[in-house]
Amino acid sequence: MIFQSHLFEGKSVLVTGGGSGIGFAIARQFLQCGATVFIGSRKAERLEEARQSLERYGPVYTRTLDIREPEQAAAMADFIAEKSGVLDILINNAGGQFPSPAEDISPKGWQAVINNNLNGTWYMTQAMAKKFFFPQQQGVVVTITVNNYRGFPGMAHTAAARAGISNFTQTLAVEWASRGVRLNCIAPGIIKSSGLENYPPEMYADVARTIPMKRLGTVDEVASLALFLASPMAAYITGDTIYVDGGARLWGDIWQIE
Repeated sequence: MIFQSHLFEGKSVLVTGGGSGIGFAIARQFLQCGATVFIGSRKAERLEEARQSLERYGPVYTRTLDIREPEQAAAMADFIAEKSGVLDILINNAGGQFPSPAEDISPKGWQAVINNNLNGTWYMTQAMAKKFFFPQQQGVVVTITVNNYRGFPGMAHTAAARAGISNFTQTLAVEWASRGVRLNCIAPGIIKSSGLENYPPEMYADVARTIPMKRLGTVDEVASLALFLASPMAAYITGDTIYVDGGARLWGDIWQIE
C-alpha cells in the first residue's frame, strides 16, 4: 500500500460491483486505509464470498444491488444510512458489455448495455448525492469507465454509454462544486482481472503487443488511483477522466481494420 493506514479512517465508502475484479481491489484498499466499506452486486453468492475475504481488513457490509433499478439505488442508500448514517465516497464500478460488431448489436443488446452502464451509473450518483452528499455539503464520486479515447471499435454500445458518463461527470463537476461534491472518472485499459473471463480468450491472447508498456494493467493499479482521487490529496481535481492503460490510448489497436 502506498497510502497511510488511517487515511480514510471514519469515512464510509460504497463500491458498486465490489464483489470481484477491480471493485474488489478498490474495496480492499479502502479497508486497509481505515474506511468502512459497503459493496453491492447482483449476485448474492459473490457478495458473500467477497465479504468473507474482506472482513479481515475492516468493517464491510454487503447488499444485493441492481444499479439498473432506481428503487434499488434508493434502498441501498437507506441501508447505508441505517448502518453508518453517512456516505462520504461513491465508487461507481458496476457495469458490463459484450463484444460485437456495431451492425450486429440488437436493439435489446444496445438497450441492456446503455441501461446498465449509463443509466445505472446515473441512478446511483443521483441517489447518493441527494441522500448524503447534498445534506453533508461534501462527497466524492469516482466512476470506472473504459478506454474509449479513440472510440471503442467492437463495443459501440459501451463506448456510447461511457462517453455519456464522462460528459455528465464534467457537467455535475460544475453544477455540484458549490455543494462540496467532486466527481472524476478512471478509464482503465485492459486489466488482468476476472472481468476478462467474459470475453473469448482469443480476443486478448496477444493484446499486450498493442500496448506501449507491453503488459496488461493490474487491479491494484486502478484501485490506487481511485483512492488517490477520493483522498484529500486530490481536493482540487474534479470533472476529469484519467486513463490507466499503459499508453494504449495513444498507440496500437485491438480491432483490426480489414
